[in-house]
Amino acid sequence: MAPPVIGQVSASLRMLQGHDGTKIGKEKITHLLRNTRYFRKRLLQLGFLIYGHEDSPVVPLMVFYISRVVCFGREALKRGIGVVSVGYPAAPLTKARTRFCISADHTKEQLDQALEIIDEVGDVTGTKYGKNPYKPGTIIEY
Repeated sequence: MAPPVIGQVSASLRMLQGHDGTKIGKEKITHLLRNTRYFRKRLLQLGFLIYGHEDSPVVPLMVFYISRVVCFGREALKRGIGVVSVGYPAAPLTKARTRFCISADHTKEQLDQALEIIDEVGDVTGTKYGKNPYKPGTIIEY
């Protein structure tokens, strides 16, 4: 690795561990976890099928069909959201997916706006394959 990259990685690790004298790292980790859990729970509530660990900020939303993953990506982009569409050969032929990458710096308002658009795109593309595990009217805490 180049020396500047090593320096950046070292500084980031010091910050995350609190060795920089601040609480920024801990706050970022806490906020990332909160954003991730909120986003994942809301996707489930909207009827989407998602894979991965509940604490992973990389959220694969299963679309299954390559034609639908392309359509999902285009429809999302039309509405102002860029998504990562993954199909064959990066994923098995029948396991196409759209990936979202959640950040500690996303606000609840940004997540809610994205979720509103994703909900609409899911309706348009017919990609809500999941079962809502929550009772009707359940409020997902942020």
